[in-house]
Amino acid sequence: MARKGIWSRLLSVGLDVAASALKSSKRKPASTAAWPAPRAQQGSDGSVPAPAGDVTVEVDPRSVRSLRLSYSPERDGDADAGEIVWTWVPYAENDGRGKDRPVLVVANGPAGRVYAVKFTSRSHHGDREYFALGSGPWDAQGRESWVDLDQLYSVPVDGLRREAAALDLERFTRVAAELGRRYGWRAA
Repeated sequence: MARKGIWSRLLSVGLDVAASALKSSKRKPASTAAWPAPRAQQGSDGSVPAPAGDVTVEVDPRSVRSLRLSYSPERDGDADAGEIVWTWVPYAENDGRGKDRPVLVVANGPAGRVYAVKFTSRSHHGDREYFALGSGPWDAQGRESWVDLDQLYSVPVDGLRREAAALDLERFTRVAAELGRRYGWRAA
Protein backbone atom coordinates (compact mmCIF):
# COMPACT_ATOMS: atom_id res chain seq x y z
CA MET A 1 0.00 0.00 0.00
CA ALA A 2 2.82 2.44 0.87
CA ARG A 3 4.46 1.77 -2.50
CA LYS A 4 1.28 2.70 -4.35
CA GLY A 5 1.18 6.07 -2.51
CA ILE A 6 4.79 6.87 -3.43
CA TRP A 7 4.22 6.09 -7.10
CA SER A 8 1.06 8.20 -7.15
CA ARG A 9 2.90 11.15 -5.65
CA LEU A 10 5.82 10.76 -8.10
CA LEU A 11 3.40 10.60 -11.02
CA SER A 12 1.58 13.69 -9.76
CA VAL A 13 4.85 15.64 -9.38
CA GLY A 14 5.97 14.50 -12.85
CA LEU A 15 2.71 15.69 -14.40
CA ASP A 16 3.02 19.07 -12.66
CA VAL A 17 6.57 19.50 -13.98
CA ALA A 18 5.50 18.53 -17.52
CA ALA A 19 2.56 20.96 -17.46
CA SER A 20 4.81 23.77 -16.24
CA ALA A 21 7.36 23.05 -18.98
CA LEU A 22 4.63 23.01 -21.61
CA LYS A 23 3.33 26.41 -20.49
CA SER A 24 6.80 27.98 -20.53
CA SER A 25 7.59 26.55 -23.99
CA LYS A 26 4.57 28.40 -25.43
CA ARG A 27 5.93 31.76 -24.29
CA LYS A 28 7.61 33.85 -26.98
CA PRO A 29 11.33 34.33 -26.31
CA ALA A 30 12.20 37.82 -25.12
CA SER A 31 15.09 38.23 -27.56
CA THR A 32 17.27 36.37 -30.02
CA ALA A 33 20.31 38.19 -28.69
CA ALA A 34 21.24 35.25 -26.46
CA TRP A 35 22.47 33.08 -29.31
CA PRO A 36 24.64 31.32 -30.09
CA ALA A 37 23.07 28.78 -27.81
CA PRO A 38 24.87 27.86 -24.60
CA ARG A 39 27.12 24.81 -24.93
CA ALA A 40 24.42 22.58 -23.42
CA GLN A 41 22.15 23.40 -26.39
CA GLN A 42 24.80 22.86 -29.04
CA GLY A 43 24.83 19.58 -30.90
CA SER A 44 27.80 17.24 -30.64
CA ASP A 45 28.80 18.47 -34.12
CA GLY A 46 28.91 22.10 -32.92
CA SER A 47 25.59 22.95 -34.57
CA VAL A 48 23.30 25.48 -32.99
CA PRO A 49 19.51 25.49 -33.39
CA ALA A 50 18.04 28.37 -35.37
CA PRO A 51 17.35 31.45 -33.26
CA ALA A 52 13.71 32.39 -32.73
CA GLY A 53 12.22 34.95 -35.08
CA ASP A 54 13.51 36.09 -38.44
CA VAL A 55 16.53 33.99 -39.51
CA THR A 56 19.17 33.86 -42.20
CA VAL A 57 18.05 31.90 -45.25
CA GLU A 58 19.92 30.61 -48.27
CA VAL A 59 18.75 32.17 -51.53
CA ASP A 60 19.41 30.83 -55.03
CA PRO A 61 21.78 33.49 -56.40
CA ARG A 62 20.36 33.00 -59.91
CA SER A 63 16.92 34.04 -58.65
CA VAL A 64 18.11 37.45 -57.44
CA ARG A 65 17.97 39.87 -60.36
CA SER A 66 19.51 43.32 -60.62
CA LEU A 67 21.49 43.07 -57.40
CA ARG A 68 23.77 46.08 -57.02
CA LEU A 69 27.05 45.25 -55.30
CA SER A 70 28.52 48.19 -53.46
CA TYR A 71 31.36 48.91 -51.07
CA SER A 72 30.32 51.14 -48.17
CA PRO A 73 31.68 49.91 -44.82
CA GLU A 74 31.18 52.17 -41.79
CA ARG A 75 31.93 51.22 -38.17
CA ASP A 76 28.46 52.27 -37.05
CA GLY A 77 26.98 48.98 -35.86
CA ASP A 78 24.92 48.57 -39.05
CA ALA A 79 25.71 45.90 -41.63
CA ASP A 80 27.17 47.61 -44.68
CA ALA A 81 28.45 46.13 -47.93
CA GLY A 82 32.11 45.28 -47.55
CA GLU A 83 31.83 44.36 -43.88
CA ILE A 84 32.41 40.96 -42.40
CA VAL A 85 29.78 40.28 -39.73
CA TRP A 86 28.76 37.29 -37.64
CA THR A 87 25.35 35.63 -37.91
CA TRP A 88 23.67 32.25 -37.67
CA VAL A 89 23.87 30.43 -41.04
CA PRO A 90 21.79 27.30 -41.79
CA TYR A 91 23.44 24.05 -42.81
CA ALA A 92 22.84 22.85 -46.39
CA GLU A 93 20.48 20.13 -45.08
CA ASN A 94 18.06 22.93 -44.12
CA ASP A 95 16.91 20.95 -41.08
CA GLY A 96 16.88 23.82 -38.57
CA ARG A 97 20.52 23.39 -37.55
CA GLY A 98 23.27 25.80 -38.44
CA LYS A 99 26.40 27.51 -37.28
CA ASP A 100 27.34 30.96 -36.04
CA ARG A 101 29.85 32.17 -38.63
CA PRO A 102 31.27 35.19 -40.44
CA VAL A 103 29.71 36.39 -43.69
CA LEU A 104 30.67 39.14 -46.14
CA VAL A 105 27.86 41.62 -46.77
CA VAL A 106 27.74 42.30 -50.51
CA ALA A 107 24.52 44.32 -50.95
CA ASN A 108 21.39 45.66 -49.30
CA GLY A 109 18.34 43.43 -49.56
CA PRO A 110 14.63 43.95 -49.03
CA ALA A 111 13.59 45.96 -45.95
CA GLY A 112 15.59 44.96 -42.90
CA ARG A 113 17.82 42.45 -44.70
CA VAL A 114 21.20 42.30 -46.44
CA TYR A 115 22.71 39.83 -48.90
CA ALA A 116 25.88 38.04 -47.86
CA VAL A 117 28.24 35.21 -48.79
CA LYS A 118 29.74 32.98 -46.11
CA PHE A 119 33.36 32.78 -45.04
CA THR A 120 35.29 29.61 -44.33
CA SER A 121 38.81 28.91 -43.16
CA ARG A 122 38.70 25.37 -44.57
CA SER A 123 41.09 25.19 -47.53
CA HIS A 124 39.43 25.28 -50.93
CA HIS A 125 42.49 25.68 -53.20
CA GLY A 126 41.44 25.02 -56.78
CA ASP A 127 37.70 24.88 -56.00
CA ARG A 128 35.83 27.14 -58.46
CA GLU A 129 32.94 27.63 -56.04
CA TYR A 130 35.20 29.48 -53.59
CA PHE A 131 37.19 32.68 -53.89
CA ALA A 132 40.49 32.89 -51.98
CA LEU A 133 40.85 36.01 -49.84
CA GLY A 134 44.03 35.24 -47.92
CA SER A 135 44.23 36.23 -44.27
CA GLY A 136 43.03 39.38 -42.58
CA PRO A 137 41.91 41.03 -39.34
CA TRP A 138 38.61 39.12 -39.35
CA ASP A 139 40.39 35.94 -38.17
CA ALA A 140 42.23 36.27 -34.87
CA GLN A 141 44.29 33.16 -35.70
CA GLY A 142 45.50 34.63 -39.01
CA ARG A 143 44.15 31.73 -41.07
CA GLU A 144 43.56 32.05 -44.80
CA SER A 145 39.91 32.51 -45.73
CA TRP A 146 37.65 31.82 -48.68
CA VAL A 147 34.16 33.06 -49.58
CA ASP A 148 31.60 30.64 -50.98
CA LEU A 149 30.48 32.13 -54.31
CA ASP A 150 27.79 29.53 -54.88
CA GLN A 151 25.71 30.27 -51.77
CA LEU A 152 23.96 33.59 -51.19
CA TYR A 153 22.21 34.37 -47.92
CA SER A 154 19.48 36.82 -47.07
CA VAL A 155 20.35 37.95 -43.55
CA PRO A 156 18.05 39.91 -41.22
CA VAL A 157 19.92 42.93 -39.88
CA ASP A 158 18.53 42.11 -36.43
CA GLY A 159 20.22 38.70 -36.68
CA LEU A 160 23.72 40.14 -36.97
CA ARG A 161 25.78 39.81 -33.81
CA ARG A 162 28.79 41.97 -34.46
CA GLU A 163 31.06 43.53 -37.01
CA ALA A 164 34.31 41.59 -37.33
CA ALA A 165 36.15 43.80 -39.84
CA ALA A 166 35.83 45.51 -43.18
CA LEU A 167 37.27 43.76 -46.21
CA ASP A 168 39.65 46.09 -48.05
CA LEU A 169 38.33 47.68 -51.27
CA GLU A 170 40.70 45.72 -53.54
CA ARG A 171 39.56 42.30 -52.29
CA PHE A 172 35.90 43.35 -52.19
CA THR A 173 36.15 44.54 -55.81
CA ARG A 174 37.58 41.15 -56.84
CA VAL A 175 34.78 39.27 -55.03
CA ALA A 176 32.14 41.61 -56.55
CA ALA A 177 33.62 41.14 -60.04
CA GLU A 178 33.45 37.34 -59.72
CA LEU A 179 29.86 37.46 -58.39
CA GLY A 180 28.94 39.86 -61.21
CA ARG A 181 30.49 37.57 -63.81
CA ARG A 182 28.60 34.55 -62.49
CA TYR A 183 25.20 36.09 -61.84
CA GLY A 184 25.07 39.29 -63.92
CA TRP A 185 25.02 41.61 -60.92
CA ARG A 186 26.44 45.11 -61.30
CA ALA A 187 28.85 46.96 -59.09
CA ALA A 188 27.49 50.30 -57.88
